[in-house]
Amino acid sequence: MGERPVRLHPHAAARLGERGATEAEAIATVETGETYPAKNGRTAFRRNFRGPWAWRNRTFDTKQVEVYAVFEDDGWLVITALVKFF
Repeated sequence: MGERPVRLHPHAAARLGERGATEAEAIATVETGETYPAKNGRTAFRRNFRGPWAWRNRTFDTKQVEVYAVFEDDGWLVITALVKFF
C-alpha cells in the first residue's frame, strides 16, 4: 500500500477496543495484510498477529485482524474491524 495514509472512522476506532485490537494493528493490517474484495465496493484486509494473546480469560496463539475500508481522498478509511482469536 506504500505511503497512502490510513484513517479510522469513529465507528471502527470504537469497535477495535471492544473486539480486542489496537489502532496500530488495524493500520498494520491495511499496510501489510492480505487484500480481497468485499461487499458494497469496500476492500477487506486481513493479517495474523502471533501471540500469546489473552482474551476473555483465555490465551490464544494467534489474533486475526480483519478490517473493511474504502479508498477516498488518496488514502484508506477503515469503516469497521473484526477480530478473531485462535
